[in-house]
Amino acid sequence: MQSDPKKLVAKNKNLIHSEMMKVVSHVQREQGDWILHTVMVEGQDVPFKFKRKDNYQNLKGARVNMTYYPDQESVAGMAFEIMKVVRIKRA
Repeated sequence: MQSDPKKLVAKNKNLIHSEMMKVVSHVQREQGDWILHTVMVEGQDVPFKFKRKDNYQNLKGARVNMTYYPDQESVAGMAFEIMKVVRIKRA
């Protein structure tokens, strides 16, 4: 069953839904049992991150629809802004 982004955003006010975002960079790396994906989007300086059990198709150059929320990640004691992706789909 596909999740409806409008319903997700209505349930949680912190979620943001964006459509037709162009992916500039997509990196996949292992993190324990999970594969951590980092996506950079055209016009944004903040990385979009999500985890999957398996590798995901390469999204570089693709247009995607994403539902995400802002978060912070601490690296070496410094806080960095990231976007946690809840839902991603090719446009």
